Amino acid sequence: MKSGNTERMLRWVCLIGFGWVVGVTVGGTQQATSTIESYRATAEKIIQETMKGNDSFKKLEGLCDDIGHRLSGSAQLEQAVVWAVETMKRDGQENVRAEPVMVPHWVRGQESLAMVKPRAQPLVLLGLGGSIGTPAEGINAEVLVVRDEAELESLGDRVKGKIVLFNNPMPEYTVEKGTQYGTSVRFRSKGASLVAEKGGLACLVRSVTASSLRSPHTGALRYLEDKPKVPAAAITLEDAEMISRFQARGVPVGVTLKMEAKTLEPAKSANVVGELRGSQWPDEVVVISGHLDSWDIGQGAHDDGGGCVQAMEAINVLRRLNLRPKRTIRVVLWTNEENGLAGAKQYAIDHEAELVKHVAAIESDGGSFRPKEYSVECRDEARQAVALEQMKSILDLVSSIGTMTVEADGSGADVGQMKPAGVVLMGHNVEASKYFDYHHSPADTIDKVDPKELSQNVAVMATVAFVLADMPKRVGEK
Repeated sequence: MKSGNTERMLRWVCLIGFGWVVGVTVGGTQQATSTIESYRATAEKIIQETMKGNDSFKKLEGLCDDIGHRLSGSAQLEQAVVWAVETMKRDGQENVRAEPVMVPHWVRGQESLAMVKPRAQPLVLLGLGGSIGTPAEGINAEVLVVRDEAELESLGDRVKGKIVLFNNPMPEYTVEKGTQYGTSVRFRSKGASLVAEKGGLACLVRSVTASSLRSPHTGALRYLEDKPKVPAAAITLEDAEMISRFQARGVPVGVTLKMEAKTLEPAKSANVVGELRGSQWPDEVVVISGHLDSWDIGQGAHDDGGGCVQAMEAINVLRRLNLRPKRTIRVVLWTNEENGLAGAKQYAIDHEAELVKHVAAIESDGGSFRPKEYSVECRDEARQAVALEQMKSILDLVSSIGTMTVEADGSGADVGQMKPAGVVLMGHNVEASKYFDYHHSPADTIDKVDPKELSQNVAVMATVAFVLADMPKRVGEK
């Protein structure tokens, strides 16, 4: 009897305690939702002002048309650093500066690929970033086509003295599965080392895109440490398929590959920073960002000129509206995202002492198409869960632009360097069905950017940043 009474007593205590916790949690969530809802009029003001007119596309013209592509170590990237500093100072931003960073300096040089048998035909290629070059006379060898690691392994000693082509198609975009970029990019990243281990002379990869008008797409490779290195380049979908058809028919394909690629000593560069200082807690920071560098082809318009001007113009719109949040909104334009992340890594080092006061860090690095969602991640899973719920309410404030969703997912390569410090990280994501048509290719030019969609991104980023920087409590706190 005593035992039964004790069990019932414990159950009641647990139920009462559980009810109290649920009540506090629900009450806290309702209170936070109510607080966020109070920003609706301000959000509409930001959206209307942005969509009425802003300088984002004008800024993108200055970056893309006047400067062009911006690879780490290049004169163009350093010109972009100067441009960004001057532009934010002209806009009246505070604490504008270039924070020094040493970055990798890879140079493409001249490169060519020609099929010499069964017939003569020049092929289109782009060397992969970080690749070594070929001998001056080039590499003359037969091409072996494989779909994946298993097929490469099955060739055994046949790989020695050959050039291997990874013809692994990237699936078409679907609403359910998205871009599926990760299914094929691994061959661009590690293919050269896999081939070198088997005694191959060079590595070719099918460009990581699902759509092509005989346009190659580059990107960084990663040589495995203490392993042999071979040159590596991307070719077009059309040429990859042609070589594959020849092999399927038993017709040997011979090519001559020439690449002058080389890596020089690290070069000086900088992250560019500008702020809208907070009125009450200026030492607490919300970062909004994009990366200033791009590959040495095209103009880096979607990747990631658009992300840069979104951040730059977001605080410009707030300043014009005399909207000064309680916390500081800091624009960071990262250097060397594409082939090293040196800028983001240096920022984490230089600002280590103040990362504890970084409230959130947002990165836009998926193009400037229609804004679609925010992804949220944090080392502290409890904070992440709270932040997810808060972001649902914040994104509801921009519903006049379109329905946006939120999910627990990766944020961005640059802001990701702050994850160990416990910062709430966010990815500003867009409708991506066309992004990889242009990604890392000569076609990534400003004509592919819709000024209206770019402005929508500015409006969303400005609204999200303002609310996060002005909320009574830090995002992720109940």
